[in-house]
Formats: sequence, structure tokens, C-alpha cells
Amino acid sequence: MTDPRTGALRGASFATLAITGAIAAAPAHAGAFYLADQSTKATGRAYSGEVSEQGAQQQYYNPAAIGGIDSLQSYFGLTAILPHANAIDAGSTVTRPGLLSGVGATTPVGGNPVQHNPVNKGYLPNGGFAIPLPAHLAFGFTMASPYSFTTNYGSDSWARYSADRTRLRTFEFQPSIAWSPAPSISFGAAPVIDYVRATFSNYLPDPLSASLPDGHQLLKGSGWDVGYTFGFQFHNDKVDIGASYKSAVTHHLKGHLIVDGISAADPLSTLVNQRVEGARATFTTPWSVSLGMRYHVTKQFTLNTQATRFGWSKFSEIALSDLGPNIGNQAIAQNYKNSWAFSVGFDYDVTPKLTVRGGVARDLTPVQKGYRDPRVPDGDRWDYATGLTYKLTRRFAIDAAASYAHIAGNTIDKPTAIYDQTLLTNAATDPDGILKNGRAVLLSLGGHMSF
Repeated sequence: MTDPRTGALRGASFATLAITGAIAAAPAHAGAFYLADQSTKATGRAYSGEVSEQGAQQQYYNPAAIGGIDSLQSYFGLTAILPHANAIDAGSTVTRPGLLSGVGATTPVGGNPVQHNPVNKGYLPNGGFAIPLPAHLAFGFTMASPYSFTTNYGSDSWARYSADRTRLRTFEFQPSIAWSPAPSISFGAAPVIDYVRATFSNYLPDPLSASLPDGHQLLKGSGWDVGYTFGFQFHNDKVDIGASYKSAVTHHLKGHLIVDGISAADPLSTLVNQRVEGARATFTTPWSVSLGMRYHVTKQFTLNTQATRFGWSKFSEIALSDLGPNIGNQAIAQNYKNSWAFSVGFDYDVTPKLTVRGGVARDLTPVQKGYRDPRVPDGDRWDYATGLTYKLTRRFAIDAAASYAHIAGNTIDKPTAIYDQTLLTNAATDPDGILKNGRAVLLSLGGHMSF
């Protein structure tokens, strides 16, 4: 089955609905499925100027940030993400499969028409260290989780054929090296090593009759993949300027697919119910280019700004393979577009021990109209943030931050094929929904130290 708008596959059979949602659900605090909250200080000023500030806590955003340090530095942080949204049915339908080339009946999807808070609360850790080396070098290591979330839709939800439970965890490790040939200049580079683990599921309409119970599918997989990042910084008494690039990463997940629950009263149950080992999925997360600056108005007051271009067009499709003898290889169109994020903020040293900060960010969604399913009802957003640092001792300080994100409402409008490339043809779910009251509160606590 093809999408009349693009000519591309609208979906796939069993694994399509589950895996599409697992890697494309909208988390609470970033465009599409990227989490920028990898530093408590960064969260507190809405990510303004991160690529231009020195220190271990900024090396995730720019490996050149550790260039020129003169002591061992370390940091840690934990951010609580508290989202809220309502996903509301506005007339979704499901078309049951026809046999061979027939067309099945199209009926309202039914079920609970309102899903409250489909994106779960989450806790995002981060941490790392950096150490100076001879020859104007420095080595650092940071751990982050830029693509991690959990979503839950009820078994009676109007969205059940597109989404049930999704759990995605990305563990990113970045060992960085930086070089400062002069006190004002530093260069940095690092491999970006990602481990992705995902579990996701959704319900399936019985192939023959709405009077028979729904089936269920679960797809679970994991994989290791590598990208890279590099950056530059310049510093003087008045300005800090930084630029960085993170490469796109192509992820390869391998795991298993389980389809069950199709009633034995349905003569097609033996065709549908199955367990497949070695199922594979391939997709690419975006590259990004960031440019930032910090302007020291006075010794106590700094203004920050940053712009980031995301190469979301790399997330053009999801390729599925090795789905078992009854299902062919498939490619599911996503058609994301490249997007921008902009931020401004400040840092103000109230006293030698206390620094307060704040910022505002504008993050534009890469999701295009006609491609929002219930797991990715993403919209443009505004982030408003505040934070502080308090020095408990000369070498140890506490960081804290709070942020509020407002997410624009959008239609949920991406049709998806079901049982595609099998004998059960022309089945689809056609969501027609609305995302309302999208917002999130973030609370972050961390610390940093030097030796």
C-alpha cells in the first residue's frame, strides 16, 4: 500500500506501527525526539551559549570546551521531566483487511476518545569529567541520553492501533580530546558512541471481524553505533565564541517480534500469530550545527545566544528487514524536514558564591503536516528557563534549574497501513486527532567540582 501524497510505503505489516512510534514519539522537551537537557546549567539558561562556554559540563555540546582547562573537572546532574498533554480523537477510522485483493470495511476506530498524558514522566541523568594533559591537550568523557522516553496508550484508546507502550533508551558516550595552541583558541573532537535499546508495542484489529478481540504485537531490539563530533572556541575578555558539529548516526537495531492474541476463532490466526527472532530496523538520527556566543557586559553579567540547525531530513524513513517468512522488507516514510532552534539567556554573579541565570528558547518542529501519528504529535515550542549555581566550597558548587515548555497544538493525521505486504491487503488505520494542552515542566539538580 502506498501513500498517495508521496508514492512511498504508507506503513508496513506487523512491525511498522510499533517501531515507527518507538523512535519517533515526541518527548517532553525538545523538537521531535531529541532531548537537549544534558547539563543542569544548560537547562537553566535554555541552552543559550553552551557551545561557547569552557568547562567539562559543556563538552557534550562542544568537545573544544575542555581546551585550556588547568585542573581536573567533573560534573553530574539529574533532570525530572514532567509532561502534560491530551490526545483527542476527532474521527479516526480503521479499515480491516480484504482477502487477497479485496477491500475491507472502514469503520470508526472506537475506544476511549481522550488519552491524558501519553508521554510518561522521566528522569534524565548526565555526567562526565575532563583532565588537562601535557602539550596543551585535554581529555574528557561525558555520558548523556539524548533520545530517551516512555509513552503509554490504553488498550481501549482510540490510538491503540498506532500506539500502546513505547520505551526507548539511548546511552551516549563521548570521549573527547581538545587542543589549545594559544590561550584564546581551542579545537576539540570526539567519537560519539551510542547504545540504543527499545521496547514497543501496539494492538492489531482482528483481520476478519470487529466482534473478535484485538491482537497485539511487541517489537524489542538494541544495537551499538558510532558517529563523531568536533568544535572550535575563541575567548577573550569580552566574548566567548563557539561552533560545533555533531554527525548524523545510522542506527541498526536487532531483536525479536511477537504477534499474538488473534483469536483461534479466526481462521487466519495461524498466519498472523508468530514469533520472529532477528528482526532488524535501520534509521538515522540527525546531524546538528551550533553557533553560540557569550558577551561579558561586565565582570558579573554575561549575555548568551545560540542557534542550532538540525539535519532532520536524515530521518526520512525507517527500513525494516528479516521480519519472518510472511513479511517482506519494508521502508516507512517519515519525511522530516531540517529545523532550527534559537535561544538567548544570561548569567549574573549576584555574589562571589551565587550566580543566577535564565533564558528563552524557540524550537521549531521538523515533523511535517500529514506525518504526525499519535506517537509523534510534535509542535513548535517555547521554553522558559531559570537556574542558579551556589559555591559551597572553593572547589564544589551546586547547580539547579527549572524550565517550562509550551508545545503548540497540532492535528494527528498520519495514515498507516496494517498487514501490508501479506495476503491481508488494504488494511489501514487513519488517525484523525488533535493534540491539546501540550506542556512540560523540568526540574534539574546537579553539581560540579574541580581538583
